[in-house]
Amino acid sequence: MRRVVSLYLPTWPTDRIRRRFGAPPPDEPLVTVITEGSRRLIGAVDRAARALGLRAGQTIAHAQALVPNLHIVDATPEEDRASLNELARWCIGYSPIVAPNPPDGIWIDIAGAAHLFGGEEKLVAHLVRRLTTQGIQAMASVADAPGTAWAVARYGHQALVSPGRAIDAIAGLPVAALRLSAETVDGLHRLGVERIGQLAAMPRAPMVRRFGKDVALRLDQAFGQVFEPLNPLLPKETPLRRVGFTEPIGRLEDLAAVVQRLAQLLCHDLTRSALGIRRLDLIFERVDRRSVALRVGTAKATRDAKHLAKLFDERLQTVDPGFGIEAAILIASKVEPLSDKQVEAAELGSDGASGVDLSRLVDRLGARLGPKHVYRLAPVESRLPERSMQRIPALAPMTGLTWPDGLPRPTRLLDPPESVTATALLPDHPPAFFIWRRVRHRVVRADGPERITGEWWLSDKERSSLRDYYRVENEQGARFWLFRDAPADQGGRWWLHGVFA
Repeated sequence: MRRVVSLYLPTWPTDRIRRRFGAPPPDEPLVTVITEGSRRLIGAVDRAARALGLRAGQTIAHAQALVPNLHIVDATPEEDRASLNELARWCIGYSPIVAPNPPDGIWIDIAGAAHLFGGEEKLVAHLVRRLTTQGIQAMASVADAPGTAWAVARYGHQALVSPGRAIDAIAGLPVAALRLSAETVDGLHRLGVERIGQLAAMPRAPMVRRFGKDVALRLDQAFGQVFEPLNPLLPKETPLRRVGFTEPIGRLEDLAAVVQRLAQLLCHDLTRSALGIRRLDLIFERVDRRSVALRVGTAKATRDAKHLAKLFDERLQTVDPGFGIEAAILIASKVEPLSDKQVEAAELGSDGASGVDLSRLVDRLGARLGPKHVYRLAPVESRLPERSMQRIPALAPMTGLTWPDGLPRPTRLLDPPESVTATALLPDHPPAFFIWRRVRHRVVRADGPERITGEWWLSDKERSSLRDYYRVENEQGARFWLFRDAPADQGGRWWLHGVFA
């Protein structure tokens, strides 16, 4: 199913100026000026200027009378559009199907890439957060159709429009959300039509006679009833291979053969430039002008065409060919230097291999589960058990750190520790029994305490932190790792931090 992000940049011209020149400060109003005949008008306003009542189309003389300390810069629409294209290239990091939507937006089809970020909502939040930290005001919405996402991103309050709920999401929005001309919007207002739902309730024939076919087209596009194609932005310098078919194809076997062929051609191209693939995008162009995109990544740079093609095997089953696929494009959207290496015979083992290469296994698992779910744990220098490890990429180099051999630790660590009810017969002794998750455990064997203090150099709160850990065993032979967060005479509470195998 198609899912499109509409990225809205309400103050793009002024944000671009601030990023380029580093001034003025964000709290000082800034506008751009355009010239129409003998009049100088506001072309764009930033957030501070908008808060002071300034709007695009006002004369500069009027604006300066309202805001004496106004910063004014000549508008450069060509530079704004070129920079928007560059930003769209940057957005290819989220999906291979990206199209600029001048003057203040970008469309991103994320149907085949959202899982790499943990879902649509997390992808949108990550995108907006990254732009905001770079000084770019941004809002975004996801929907089935570009028109729906465009309307909600600018006039709604939803980051995510559920599949099939386009009508419900935009029926209450103003008619300006349909991307109509100002004259058409004014005509609808004079007729008393303020909301999209009101427009949709009008008889179609009289509406078309009075306002033209564009109104009906935009309404159908916003409801997702008419397909609206996106023209993907493909940077010229990006390595890619494209193949067209005289007759549309659709069988899974044919799609797999095409991917294998394109991978071989693309890897051959990259051999000459000594590059390897880290991210690969596959786009199928259907005869109805719909595009289907898939994305895979690799743990390290590679030019193994057979391995790269196999990464798409499971994903190809999700492709809907419709009435047929007329072209396929394979794009190496992320590459790294990769030089051929000579392996000396002395380094080879009896099996002809110099070592175990796990990169292919990591790539296959990443394609199936998502890259973020394939990792390994590495030691971290910390006294507290929950801080003594971190997730790192599966093939990251060894850090040189190890966990101490003389400190037994449970195979399963609970983070955060879970509170338990426990009773000790004597102060500073292990508990005689404890209750965890409504189950009572009688302790028959115990060892401890092992005292762990807080990391006082991190914060003042850590100075008073103290834990006494005990390894205990119940009647059934299960072993647990308990601690008390203060001495018994100070009212310390008991916690379960781990379970031994």
